[in-house]
Amino acid sequence: MTVAIYEDNLLWGPRLAKTVTAFGHEALMARTADVIPADVAIVNLSSSGFPVAELVPKLKAAGIKVIAHAGHKETELHEAGRDLGCDYLATNSEITHKLPQILETFAI
Repeated sequence: MTVAIYEDNLLWGPRLAKTVTAFGHEALMARTADVIPADVAIVNLSSSGFPVAELVPKLKAAGIKVIAHAGHKETELHEAGRDLGCDYLATNSEITHKLPQILETFAI
């Protein structure tokens, strides 16, 4: 499975990519908010570099499943992700500890 990672945090991005590849998937790091052809996208809802209100609808229109994450106390961001139609909403902790299991739910 190809996973596009929309993450502007210099620690989170490489960590997510490493986990994705360790479990046999291809990780593509986004540098811009352009749609990268992928099966799944991981989007940080608190990103300042990727305007999620514009990005998520573009990803969904391209047929890409969206896994979105934010801190567990950032309920307004989780609500925004729900309103944008994200396919899976996770806390940062879930992304850290359960990413392989989350990706499995989208296996094709």
